[in-house]
Amino acid sequence: MSGPREFLTLSGRWVVEARRALADGPTWRGQLFPQMKKLGVDSVPVAVFVAVFTGIVLALLSSYMFTRAIPLYFVGTLVAKAVMLELGPVLTGMALAGRVGANVAAELGTMRVTEQVDALETLAISPHAYLVTPRVLAATLMFPMVTALAMAVGLLSGWFTAVNLLDLTSVEFLRGARQFYNFKDIWFGLVKSASFGMAVATLGCFQGLNARGGAEGVGRATTRAVVLGCQAILVLDAFWALVLL
Repeated sequence: MSGPREFLTLSGRWVVEARRALADGPTWRGQLFPQMKKLGVDSVPVAVFVAVFTGIVLALLSSYMFTRAIPLYFVGTLVAKAVMLELGPVLTGMALAGRVGANVAAELGTMRVTEQVDALETLAISPHAYLVTPRVLAATLMFPMVTALAMAVGLLSGWFTAVNLLDLTSVEFLRGARQFYNFKDIWFGLVKSASFGMAVATLGCFQGLNARGGAEGVGRATTRAVVLGCQAILVLDAFWALVLL
């Protein structure tokens, strides 16, 4: 891709191919569940690690900000709101962008430079249906599930920190968490995370299938996939804030 025109042309072809591939259920259906495990279930440890320390840091920082100004039980409010609305989905998405985006780009890039993708085309198997569609669908479905777990873990770690380090009782923390609770907070975070998953997987596939130049080209594609995935998450986060909040 040497310029914006080539990029737009290739993107347009991808949209057309994506529509055809989605209709080709028999080709991608058998790949969906293995990809859901690979991109979602196997990413749980990373998401849990991020969520634990997100909850801890939020609780400690909020107690510092509220000193002598706001009742300390509002620590529960800040932790709950931040984890469900923003930091849970975004930090989890960023962590998974590194893992999922790099994994997809490296795998498909290696297949491209070793001519395995060309072999699929020779066998009249659509690479978009066999390689791209199951990965994009798996990421779109699994990112919200992993994010929901990360939200729960972040809240628990925030509660544990508040009770053991900030001299708050469980009742006070829960009072703060319920103070401004809205069910929209949960589904808003999950909707965002689904769009993050779709963007990260699509960019990873796009970069991987367009890798050129052997191992060095695969490395470049992997790097671009991670960077563009993180950028896409930030752009989508701002978009959803404008649309839904």
